[in-house]
Order: sequence, then structure tokens, then C-alpha cells
Amino acid sequence: MKNRNTKHEFLSVTIFLIALFLLLTNGFFSKISAQSGKTDIYQSIEPIGHTLQIILDEYVKEVDVSKLVEGALIGMMSSLDRHSSYISASDLKALKDDTQGEFEGIGVSIKMDDNQNVIVFMPIANSPAAKAGLKPFDIIRKIDDIPVEELWKPGMSEQEKLSSAADKIRGPVGTKVKLTIERPHSEKDSETFDVVVERAKVPLESIKEKRLLPSGYGYIRISDFKDTTGKEIETAVNEMLNKGMKGLILDLRWNPGGLLTASVQVCELFLPKGSLVTYTKGRGKLTQEDGKDLELYTRRKPIIPLNMPLILLVNNQTASSSEIVTGALQYHQRAVVVGEKTFGKGSVQTIIPLPPKNDTALRLTTALYYTPAGVTIDHQGILPDVEVEMTDEEERLLALQMYRSYEKDPSKINEQNHGSATGNEVVKVSDEKIRQQEELLHELGKVAGEDAVKLMREFFRRKNLSEETIEDKQLKRAVEILQEEPIWENLLKKYHRDVRETQKEAKEGDDKEEIAVKRRLLEIELQNNTIPIPTAP
Repeated sequence: MKNRNTKHEFLSVTIFLIALFLLLTNGFFSKISAQSGKTDIYQSIEPIGHTLQIILDEYVKEVDVSKLVEGALIGMMSSLDRHSSYISASDLKALKDDTQGEFEGIGVSIKMDDNQNVIVFMPIANSPAAKAGLKPFDIIRKIDDIPVEELWKPGMSEQEKLSSAADKIRGPVGTKVKLTIERPHSEKDSETFDVVVERAKVPLESIKEKRLLPSGYGYIRISDFKDTTGKEIETAVNEMLNKGMKGLILDLRWNPGGLLTASVQVCELFLPKGSLVTYTKGRGKLTQEDGKDLELYTRRKPIIPLNMPLILLVNNQTASSSEIVTGALQYHQRAVVVGEKTFGKGSVQTIIPLPPKNDTALRLTTALYYTPAGVTIDHQGILPDVEVEMTDEEERLLALQMYRSYEKDPSKINEQNHGSATGNEVVKVSDEKIRQQEELLHELGKVAGEDAVKLMREFFRRKNLSEETIEDKQLKRAVEILQEEPIWENLLKKYHRDVRETQKEAKEGDDKEEIAVKRRLLEIELQNNTIPIPTAP
């Protein structure tokens, strides 16, 4: 058996933990003493050292000390709250790419087709992939001469297979990847050819939909908040203003948030200069400026007239930075909020790189943010001015309907089917078909019993729903409100609720973990059963 210097490993791990502890306490012994009070901190962390020593001496297999330390960090951070966490090197890079609004790659999203082929779904405009001539529905047969199937392992899910292909395509800026492409043709045999694509910095957009609705109102759906989000919205709004936009609907549903600074930049597009957007309260210096908690105000003039109608769409998955925007625009009476109570994430997480390489980090909750109303909506959420609920089933079917709008033609991504609000035909199951189903259920009851009837009735219900057009009730209601009255001040008087009703402090013991679980289950169902989630390499 290979010998190990366990004392040296133990000493290294212990020194690392002490250094980490000093980092989190700013290295001030006086502060340690003051914070510890009745507790001896060094005595408290002593069991960690003993545990490490026992594992190094007695565990049945040799252990990787770095993995052991990483596991300890994961456990330490997860004990704080649901948002604090340890970030690995790969996750930290992905996080930086996402928040900066760009990543290193060729600029395509990929998905599986019905035959389990990895296909190009949508090349990003002006990306290396688009310039190299890749087209939607090209089948990727090989990556650097390696058949795609050889990248997969037994038991991989569809999303894991896509991720393995995406990881192979990604790479540093300036390097090249060779793709063997099979391009199907409707009138002749498919052709197979190689394409060499040079990787580059590729933009990631926050805007998922932008269009002028048939009603003449602009519609923009934002997926998250990046460094580039404000500029993206400004460009889209200016384009629609030039087309005669009468008002704007900003969709923040299913938006988990992102950068605090990006939320302020978005508010600046709509609020008067000098408007308070949010302020924070924390204990440390990371969320302070000149020894004081941050107060964030708008610093520019808005891009649309203050009397132009503005509606925000929110639901129980609208969180964090999305709620900052919602809270500020609602408080300053700049928008009517339509939808459901928001998620309630009112805390600020700071990314703190860890030495010695700074390639891993801590995501640490360092402050709570407050709306201009003077409340933190953490674990509470913001109530809409106009409540319009949608069930999980309706959301799931709507998401599938929206996806199918551009599944066969990715250029239609800004023409997704939300029902009548987007001018799409509303299809309903005929009364005759429902009558036939009821007759069949009646006959089934005679021979199979009531339990069989219940099962078949539920089957028919779900089948009918999948064949019908699902109305986006929240978007439809927003359009209806805007069409009621051309004068913005009159709409505000009619629909804006007192912020003392819509923005409240959470009561002691209130929790949103149930909604968090509900949201995650919905994401899993969308990913695994309903919508292929494109992966961007």
C-alpha cells in the first residue's frame, strides 16, 4: 500500500480551514473575540480537525484531501440558509459567463430530436456558428472526429447527453472545433460535410421574446438579469417605439433574478431620475459604501414618457432582482402589476473568491434588500395590483404551446403562441367530441365500474387540454386593462393598490420552501416530460 504523510495532510487541511475562517472574519482577532462571546471559536472547530484526522487514518480507501475540504465547505455553507453555497471552479466560470452576458463557444443551442440525434436548434445571430453556415436541424454526427454517441455513458439522461456534447463543443476563445454535420433535405438525400468553427465570445441574451402585439402594445419577456439586460431592453423598446408602440408589457414571470446592479439599470429605463430603487442592510463591508448600507437610485432620464402605460407580469417564480424591479415600479406608481404573488427572495448574495487561485468561491448571503416602501419581502413576496392565477398545469401546457410555436422554425421565436393576446387562433374541443366521450364513459361504467370511469375521464380531460389553445390568462388580462383606458393616470387610479397592502414584511416563521419545491418540480417536469431544454455550447 502506498504510504501517505497523514500528519502533513492533516496540518495542511487544518491551516486551510483556519485561513478560511480568518477570511470570513476579515482576519481580526478582536472581532473573533467579540463575536464569540461565551463561545470559544477555536474549541468549536476542533472536532473538524479530529474528524479529518480520523478519515485520513481509518477510512477504508485513500481519500482526496481537496475533495474532502470541498465537501466540508459545501456542508458549512448549506447550514446557513437556502441561498448560501460553495461554488466549484466549473460552476464559478459558468456563473461569470451568465452574469456577464457572454460565454466562450461557437454560439448554438442544441437539442435531441425524436431519433435521439443531437441537432442544431438555433444558431445565435452573428455567432461563429451562424457565420460558419450552421442551420437549424443540422444533425451533429461527430465532434473533433469523435462520434457523438461515444461521448455518452450508460444510464445518461437526455439532458446529460446534451451536456456532454455541449462540453465537447465549448472551449477557449481562438481555438477551433471540427463538426461533422448531416443536413437533411426534403427533395433529395441528406448531405454530410465537415465544418471547422473558431470559438469566440458569444453574447447571452436576457430577452426571450420581444414583439409588438396585434393590440399595438409592446411585449418583452426577460429570463434573468445580466450586465447586458438594461441595454437589451432599451434597444427593444426603441425599436417598438419607432413602430408606434402605445404602451409596454414587461414579463418577469419565471425570472429567478440575477445581478442587483442590472435591476437598477432596468428601473432607470422607466422611473424619473433620482428615484429610490432599493436599499440594503447587512453586517459586513461587502454590501456597504463608506461604512453605510447601500442606497441605490436611478441616475438617468427614462426612455419612455412617464405617462406611457406600463404593466408588469409576475408569478410565484418571479424572484430576487425581478422583485426589486417589481417593488420599485409598483411603489413609484410607474407600473400596474398583474399576475400572482412573487417568490419572496429579499436577500443579497455576494460572490467571494477563495484563495489561493480564486477559481472557486463562496456565494454568501450578506444583506437583505428593502423596497422603497421600507420593507424586506424576504419569505413574503409582493402582491400584484391585479391578481390573475394560473395553475401549474396551465403553465406547463402554455410553456409547451409557446415552444411548439417555433419548434419547427426557430426564426419564429418572437412570435410565440400565448393565445388570443398574441393574435393566435383559439382552438377548442368541439361539443360533439365531448358528447361522444361522455357516451363512451357511460358504457364503460356499465362493464368496468366507477374507478375505471374516473381514470378514463381524467385521460380525456388531459387529452382535450393538450389539443386546445391555452390562453395566457395573465397576458390577456394585461392587454384588456391597457385597452380599457388610453389615459395612464386613470388606469393607475382604477387598478393600483396601496403599497401597504402589496408590500409587507414577512411574519415570523413564514417560509416559502413549499413554493421552492413546487417550482423545482415544475422545472423537472418541463425538462424531462414536456419541453426539450436547448443547451448552448
